[in-house]
Amino acid sequence: MNQIKQTLRDKVVVVTGASRGIGRAAALALSAHSAKLVLVARDQSGLDSVVEHIEQAGGNAISVAADVSDFEQIQGAVQQGHTHFGRIDVLVNNAGIIDPIAKIANVDPSAWAKVLQVNTLGVFNGIRAVLPLMLNSGAGTIINMSSGAANGPLEGWSHYCASKAAAKMLTQSVHKEYASEGITAVGLSPGTVATDMMRSIKISGVNPVSQLDWQSHIEADDVGKAIVYLCTDAAQKYAGTDFSIKTPEGRAAVGLH
Repeated sequence: MNQIKQTLRDKVVVVTGASRGIGRAAALALSAHSAKLVLVARDQSGLDSVVEHIEQAGGNAISVAADVSDFEQIQGAVQQGHTHFGRIDVLVNNAGIIDPIAKIANVDPSAWAKVLQVNTLGVFNGIRAVLPLMLNSGAGTIINMSSGAANGPLEGWSHYCASKAAAKMLTQSVHKEYASEGITAVGLSPGTVATDMMRSIKISGVNPVSQLDWQSHIEADDVGKAIVYLCTDAAQKYAGTDFSIKTPEGRAAVGLH
């Protein structure tokens, strides 16, 4: 871990959806490894709580309230981070939603579209905001939160599955277009995680995922460790693909048991 800390020291990482869940866990883990953070979410009070926690532990973070589905907002957040820290090294495209969980014939079209706006357009917006800065510096890492839902349909999750499949293709597209220019794009598929999203899934009672015991879900802190791992040069091994911590090999690489 000391080697990772040395690698991440003074790297500037943008984390979206950073006010809670996986984003919060990633922010705390990255700060513990000396990264500087630009934390983005719609919930300013939630962001303030994370920043306060980081600063009390001697870390360095700023928060910017922004909606990732609005390009001007996420671009402004990235630019604010670049102005404050002088560089952007990593983007963790974590912001995502799943509600409402419903079959296609019953779901509200505007609510369905909102999931795509956050989970797909939000991923593109983040990528589009950081890429010019990363290309100008000749290096950068983009981590897109992926899911097993990117590879197969689940009842009631048409919006989520479609959005994650699109995000997976964005990872591959960035890799094809910019790997030769120093950009590492990688997806992270964590499996089921004990967050508020999983509580919504549990309450829905729809499809087998909702029937899983709570104890079967991994902790957000474990995903935070995986994100720290992918912020290092180790991510290059998985560039253009989804790295999974559902496999023994993936868990061992991250240091999970």
